[in-house]
Order: sequence, then C-alpha cells, then structure tokens
Amino acid sequence: MADGAQWRGTTVVAVRREGRGAVAGDGQVTEGDHLIIKATARKVRRIYQGQVVAGFAGAVADAFTLLERLERYLGEQHGQLPRACIELAKEWRTDRALRRLDALLVAMDSEHLFLLSGSGEIIEPDDGIVAIGSGGPYALAAARALLRRTSLSARDIAEESLRIAASLCVYTNDQIIVEEV
Repeated sequence: MADGAQWRGTTVVAVRREGRGAVAGDGQVTEGDHLIIKATARKVRRIYQGQVVAGFAGAVADAFTLLERLERYLGEQHGQLPRACIELAKEWRTDRALRRLDALLVAMDSEHLFLLSGSGEIIEPDDGIVAIGSGGPYALAAARALLRRTSLSARDIAEESLRIAASLCVYTNDQIIVEEV
C-alpha cells in the first residue's frame, strides 16, 4: 500500500421485516481513491452457533477482534445479544487497546438489531434498518424507501438496497453476501 493511502470500501445493511431479518454486505476493498484490491471480501458472518449475524465496516483486523469479543460475550451471556452488546461496548470504550480499534459492527439475532461503535454507542434502530460503511447512507435511504413502499422480504430489501448503493458509491460493488435470521 502506498504511503498515506487508506483501505476503503464497505457497505453493510441490515433489515428487519415481519419477524425476519437479513444482513447483507458487498465485497469491495479499495486502496486509496483508485485501486480495487479485492472484489469478494466477506463482511457478513454468522457467530455464536449461527444464531447471530454480524457485519462490519472499518479495519478488518480490528473488526475480527471485536467479532471474537462479541462471540465470547454471547457465550458468557447465554446468547442474550442485548447484554453481550452492552458488555462489548463497555470494554471497547474503556480498554486502552480496544479504544483504538477502527471499526463499526452490526449485530442481529431473531429478536434484536444493534449498531455498535467504539464511542460506546449501542443503537437499536426504530425502523429496523441499519447501514454502515462508505455506501451506508445510500443503502440506508434505499432500504427505507423499499421497506415503506414495497412488500419485499427483508432479504430482498437488503440485496436491492446494496445494488442501489453500488450504483452510486465507488467504494461499493455488487458482489453481495446475505445472511438471514
């Protein structure tokens, strides 16, 4: 990577509808403003015996560190996602090493959807939609419109909102991975 260049390129969107949920992520990783390094990165994963789906944006190593911690807290909290998210956010904010991690997480189980940040934020959206990453605002707007104006499933809304984001954001592609709960 060239001096001063940044790795970019993530869009993850999560949608809940009618008791179902889907988290979708694109596959693009970009160096700086001009070079696509990878088109098929996997930014959405199942954790905790497949009961929780998580997506991430930011530095990959940092995100994996946080995913491992979230899974550990899920085990300690017997799969209770809200409690595990609170414990992770507390540690992330107070631990000197974790505080420096550059990532955002989205976590969803059969009942809850959360956005977690290193500043201690744990947000459960009112409308059942969260989007993060460089194409996040585009995916969020598209998902909100599709949720309000169509009868598409959560999975279909997540996929289509990422396709729309990919058509607008140069850091987002249409190599989409979707996991459902």
